[in-house]
Amino acid sequence: MVEFQTNPFKRALKEGRLQIGLWSSLCSNIAAEIISDSGFDWILLDTEHSPNEIPDLVSQLQAVQRGTATPIIRPAWNDAVLAKRALDIGAQTLLFPYVQSVEEAKRAVASTRYPPQGIRGVSVAARASRYGRVPGYLTKANAEICVLVQVETRAALDQIDAIAAVDGIDGVFIGPSDLAASLGHLGNPQHADVQRAIENGVKRLKVVGKPAGILTGNEEEARRYIGWGYLFVAVGADVGLLARNADALAKKFKTD
Repeated sequence: MVEFQTNPFKRALKEGRLQIGLWSSLCSNIAAEIISDSGFDWILLDTEHSPNEIPDLVSQLQAVQRGTATPIIRPAWNDAVLAKRALDIGAQTLLFPYVQSVEEAKRAVASTRYPPQGIRGVSVAARASRYGRVPGYLTKANAEICVLVQVETRAALDQIDAIAAVDGIDGVFIGPSDLAASLGHLGNPQHADVQRAIENGVKRLKVVGKPAGILTGNEEEARRYIGWGYLFVAVGADVGLLARNADALAKKFKTD
């Protein structure tokens, strides 16, 4: 008998355990396999700002699910069809970008739930159910899906309490780059105004009782965010790791 797969990331957030992650934008199952055994708690497979498509994601999930990290998929948009496809190939945690309101948060949750709790389409032989081999998958799936939403504009930040309080939202991710742009500081998330907004966001989420997440490639920033109370923190990206280390290695041996 094939056992139903529980969601360790969702459980960790509920228990208040810090989860350290890595962004993956290389669209490569080999790269995903390499980083999956590095010791991170979660790896984000991106499709919003990466040329990732479903066939690519299947191979990346197969690679990551062999390692220590829980895979998370970020759909390109808050769209029920995109969510359905990601869930059917086996993702249990989705990060929905650019959620601006309570209504949009509710729509994200609904897209991940089978009826009557939501509108997720039913497939009886998808990869998520091990091609129909997991007994009771359809009745158990809703409880293990983890829904994360991104708050990344001034308008969304104004409503962060209400968005976080939506039933079925497991965590709120604050996008520093888009938030910086929305606040008038494009390309400068380190600006004092943006940093105050990021700190204010996690304080408000603590009051609501929902975990906060964020991404930064700067170690000092990451530790500061953790100190502020961010619970799921991406501390880098595979693209950045490859670029910076390749640059540094070349520089050691190249002379002008």
